[in-house]
Amino acid sequence: MLVYTLRRIAIMIPIIFLVSIVVFFLAHQMPGDALTGKIDPLNANPEYIAEMRDKLGLNDPIYEQYLRWISGFLQGDFGQSFVHKMPVSELILSRLPNTILLAVIAMFITYIVAFLMGKYAGRRPNTTGDYGVQIINYLALAMPSFVAALLLIYFVSFQLGWLPATGSIASGVDPGSWGYIVSKMEHAVLPSLCLGLLPIASYTQFLRNDMIESAQKDYVRTARAKGTPERKIYNKHILRNSVIPIVTLLGFDLAGIIGGSVIIETIFTYPGVGQLFVDSINNRDYTVVMAITMLLTVMTLIGNLIADILYALVDPRIRLD
Repeated sequence: MLVYTLRRIAIMIPIIFLVSIVVFFLAHQMPGDALTGKIDPLNANPEYIAEMRDKLGLNDPIYEQYLRWISGFLQGDFGQSFVHKMPVSELILSRLPNTILLAVIAMFITYIVAFLMGKYAGRRPNTTGDYGVQIINYLALAMPSFVAALLLIYFVSFQLGWLPATGSIASGVDPGSWGYIVSKMEHAVLPSLCLGLLPIASYTQFLRNDMIESAQKDYVRTARAKGTPERKIYNKHILRNSVIPIVTLLGFDLAGIIGGSVIIETIFTYPGVGQLFVDSINNRDYTVVMAITMLLTVMTLIGNLIADILYALVDPRIRLD
């Protein structure tokens, strides 16, 4: 497995390099640039604008700008945010904990709820409970995340007043206190639930269908013929094999949930990486846009690797050579 992991890491290098080229050139195709995003060309001195563009290196050939950016990126220098007046790495690190908190809570909700619902529906196929679970799944699959977010904000926050709808922390809370922790969790519940809504429906359906299919296989019939208790058959033989496809999707969730947070964080005005990404696009702060895009790329590649490794760990029949 070690050789396989090292080989996959080696393959990631040219992929990241190619993605960096695409990301850089696409970012520079955006209308305007970071300078025009913070200076009104109609009211500013043209000489000053030309001087600033030359000082920032915006007039250099595009390949020189790319080489300068990628060399700094490889050294851990993601550049300077023109809007926030601070290094991009520090800016992202200041927002990343909030997004990670959303991702962790979303994944926790996703796997717990999907496991319980999928196990229930898989053991009772074609019953009223199974039909109810499938109806919920189809509604969740058909509903866009932003629609679910607006519904949750309206009913849970405005009508019931159970949870806050915006921000990441209540005002006047002392950092490090128990109230601070509780406020953090309360502000993260609704956006996390929206992030996990689609995976819950998908994983529930995966687990249900796989359990029903596994219940018809020969090794299950053999276990029943030997008099093995039905509960043991489902927990040891059927459920254990059916969980494998869901476990392998854990790696993909690492990047998928963070990528999906772009819309959710914007709706909930949650100060995470997703909202920073949208704000940076609007402000033409393309150094931040490129850094976040590369971060998502690296996380996707790492997630794929984790998924393959988990597949081998969960299923002993799989060998990674």
